[in-house]
Amino acid sequence: MQLVQHTLPTEVRETAQLYLEGKIDQWYSLEDRAGVAFILNVTDVNQAHEMLEALPLGKSHLMTFSLHPIGPLNPLRQLLNPPSSQ
Repeated sequence: MQLVQHTLPTEVRETAQLYLEGKIDQWYSLEDRAGVAFILNVTDVNQAHEMLEALPLGKSHLMTFSLHPIGPLNPLRQLLNPPSSQ
């Protein structure tokens, strides 16, 4: 835990840089446990993995993460199609 606390200032600076570069779109604190959730501007899960592993906590193997591809809310497409007349 002490190593994590020591690494956090650099982690936060590099994370803020990714945000300013447009690679992180949104970031949130998790309310039920320690950690954050990022919405990343990438189209490839491998690219996201490499980006997170390149952060200081990733390089030091001090963080774990899971990646979940997201996309548009597809049911909204139904609103764009006119109703069929029967």
